Amino acid sequence: MIDSSEVLEVQPTGTVDTFPEHSGFWLASWKRLASNRLALACGVFVIVLAIMGIAAPLISSKNPTTSDLSHVFNGSSTHHLLGTDDLGRDVFTRLLYGTRISLGVGVLAVAFAMAFGTAVGLVAAFYGKWVDEVLMRIVDMLLAIPPVFLFILLGILFRPDMVTLAAIIAFVFWGPMARLVRSEALSVKTRDYVLAARLIGAGDIRLLLRHILPNVLPIVVISSSLALAQVILAEAALDFLGLGIRPPTPSWGNMLANAQYYFSSSPMLVVYPGLAIFLTVLATTLFGNAVRDAFDPRLRSR
Repeated sequence: MIDSSEVLEVQPTGTVDTFPEHSGFWLASWKRLASNRLALACGVFVIVLAIMGIAAPLISSKNPTTSDLSHVFNGSSTHHLLGTDDLGRDVFTRLLYGTRISLGVGVLAVAFAMAFGTAVGLVAAFYGKWVDEVLMRIVDMLLAIPPVFLFILLGILFRPDMVTLAAIIAFVFWGPMARLVRSEALSVKTRDYVLAARLIGAGDIRLLLRHILPNVLPIVVISSSLALAQVILAEAALDFLGLGIRPPTPSWGNMLANAQYYFSSSPMLVVYPGLAIFLTVLATTLFGNAVRDAFDPRLRSR
């Protein structure tokens, strides 16, 4: 007999589904997040940055890779809003196009890591036994290797473009996601509504996608929002070391790497990309913390 306190509904067709109370969790979480003004400001800041990166050709008519040696190290002006670099390229335009790389790689890498890590964690927890052992030992081996060595190795083996760089970073970041999802799924799969669904004949795919996955999504959302800042820093570090996006394609990391040689001539060339990285990482970190506070059931009662 199914206790009425459980959030269950047996449909006439013989399926088991959740009550709208489950969707009520998401609504309450979004309302709690929306009440955090700092989090909203950070979220808006990142969205505006993303829009500026996408609309870079509309905002600036200049080519980010075109050199003009007659205007080297120019200061801010109406024609060059943030001045020019050592090759006479417009710094503001290069920052705009660099936004595409940093945020684009960040979002893609988190999406790849979230999808693959969630799939591995769900399969390991659901099937258990040797499947769990094999998958978790692979995760253990991945986590045992310092991330910087993996980044350097993969950066040397592949000449990264935007998608390849996102895949390289995701390869390092999916392991922790898999462990978190596995831990949560192990708890969810033993709950009464999952057992009831199995008893009335629900298949593995339905159990995973309809009953287990929706209940581990909060931890996936929390982990993904917190990982975004780390991924942006990792992308900038790889570009700085010359293992990521290569010049002349602009990215914040390779702009910072190039500017270090001309700090005495034009210190603002270091400040602009450094400030862009700092503000973006700060905004995504604060937003990620707010998402954790809003969506983590253990914190909602506080």
